[in-house]
Amino acid sequence: MTPPFTTAEAHLRRMADVLDEARQDRSDGVPPKSLLLGLRRLVGCDCAGFSELDIPTRISLNEQETPYDEEQGAMEEYWRWRHQHLQCTQVSRPHHSPETTQLADFLPVRRLKSLPIYTEFLRPFPSIASIALPTAPNRTRVFQFFREDPKPFTDHEMTTLSLMAPHLYAIYRDAAGRRRPTVRLTHRELDVLRCVARGLTTPEIAEQLVVSPSTVRKHLENAFGRLGVSSRTAAVARVFPEAEAV
Repeated sequence: MTPPFTTAEAHLRRMADVLDEARQDRSDGVPPKSLLLGLRRLVGCDCAGFSELDIPTRISLNEQETPYDEEQGAMEEYWRWRHQHLQCTQVSRPHHSPETTQLADFLPVRRLKSLPIYTEFLRPFPSIASIALPTAPNRTRVFQFFREDPKPFTDHEMTTLSLMAPHLYAIYRDAAGRRRPTVRLTHRELDVLRCVARGLTTPEIAEQLVVSPSTVRKHLENAFGRLGVSSRTAAVARVFPEAEAV
């Protein structure tokens, strides 16, 4: 007779089940749509979300969220008050491996609730945990877990997210790779887009590659046409979805 699972073994089995379900999910979502639902069950939060933002242009590149009755504030309020969201400041810093944090690490709940970032945007969620994945400079790629309960996520819950983080990153990369068809660019077009991903301007790229600014613009125009995009942000997101690819 097989002995029953201990509590710890049962929890590890639930973690593995969430990952296995996501790996088998061949839907179009990046990450797979089933992953957020599984993470919400595993962590026990009111809402789970995933987003990718380009900070300089304030463009949302990708967004998913599990169903929830109430809506948060408009993104205009997020950008207006983002400087008060210290967790977001941390998430947007360059990092080469997944990082797990929670809002309570940066700001007490009582203080948070007195700030416009909460009253105008985050309400009704004073407790937020996140897993930030590596991405290109000036972009964020984040799983977030929202609770109306003001109590911080426990050490056990944060450890769970930390253990899941590298596997979530691998699942994200696999899903992004399946969704993105191969597009052939010239070596020079790739060189220009690598510079764009580093945040260089057209004159800076021209100096870096020892060409004229008009040549840089022509390479960008050709790359946009091949990629089917109309902006630098979209081109970088299309070609370099991973920070290490740049």
